[in-house]
Amino acid sequence: EEKFLHSLLGMAARRLKPLFDRVLVQKAELVAKIGSVYIPESSMSKMSEGLVVATGPGPRNQTGETVKMTVKEGDTVLLPEYGGDKVEIDKKEYTLYRESELLGVLEK
Repeated sequence: EEKFLHSLLGMAARRLKPLFDRVLVQKAELVAKIGSVYIPESSMSKMSEGLVVATGPGPRNQTGETVKMTVKEGDTVLLPEYGGDKVEIDKKEYTLYRESELLGVLEK
């Protein structure tokens, strides 16, 4: 399963390599049904999570050196309600965020 995930991540990452402190995220699907109970969209949390597909090398500091990114490919991150730039790659929707816009990394 992990090899399959990395091959999917690799396909999108080969198509788009983010610049500087940008992070390419594939948002997780919202679950609208739990068991036999349907949850109205208005009741769902505005926060969502996503999978980091690709990252840029990192931002530059005042001396021009690249600062290492905190997140890495394969991390599950907590996303803000608004923000990011939508990108379509191979008919799949992704979102580009600045690393500073991400709210946190979810531990596995």
